[in-house]
Amino acid sequence: MKKILLVEDDLQVCAIVKKGLEEENFQVDEANDGEKGYFLSNSNAYDLVILDIMLPKMNGLELCQKIRTNSNVPILLLTALGTAENVAMGLNQGADDYLVKPFKFIELIARINSLLRRSTLAVAEPAKLIFRFSAIEINDTSKLVAVNGKEVQLTSTEYKLLLLLLKSPNKVFSRQEILEEVWGINFDLGTNVVDVYVNYLRKKLDKQNCPKIIQTVVGMGYVMRD
Repeated sequence: MKKILLVEDDLQVCAIVKKGLEEENFQVDEANDGEKGYFLSNSNAYDLVILDIMLPKMNGLELCQKIRTNSNVPILLLTALGTAENVAMGLNQGADDYLVKPFKFIELIARINSLLRRSTLAVAEPAKLIFRFSAIEINDTSKLVAVNGKEVQLTSTEYKLLLLLLKSPNKVFSRQEILEEVWGINFDLGTNVVDVYVNYLRKKLDKQNCPKIIQTVVGMGYVMRD
């Protein structure tokens, strides 16, 4: 039985979601503020964490960042603000996916199952090699990225995006393909979150004098090429 931590301050929403998850054979612990959520996340091993962004005592973005410092547990954010900026902010703190309120319970279950499948596949994958392209080197075992021999700090999402492009140079990835591979989302988000993250990544690479190898293919997507 998979174990989920649900951190939600709306008691009615919390009760409904918990009941529904338990009916789907998940074991659920609940917290109604960020501090209790942080305590539970440090005290127990969870297969997935669901966080509301607007929480008392410690907001969901801060809690997400704290959890991510010592755990790779999949994190799903719940937000009433579905703008690209808010989505990017949440994902930039280490979240793996997000769901805009109000949502249908069937969609919540679909997102949870998608994240759990990705997590299981990641654990099952054998140790990978070092990948190199142009001035970039990625050690996918230690998760270290270097540009011109100097280590570059990337968020989890930026890392996944860079690795996707670098492992298949000269392949044009559509925005939808990137959403599926990096975020595990197989439908249109209705935001420009992919473009936002490509921009984040380009800026970090530019600071290390990396050649401009992440290129836009108008009307199609992005490609890594010299």
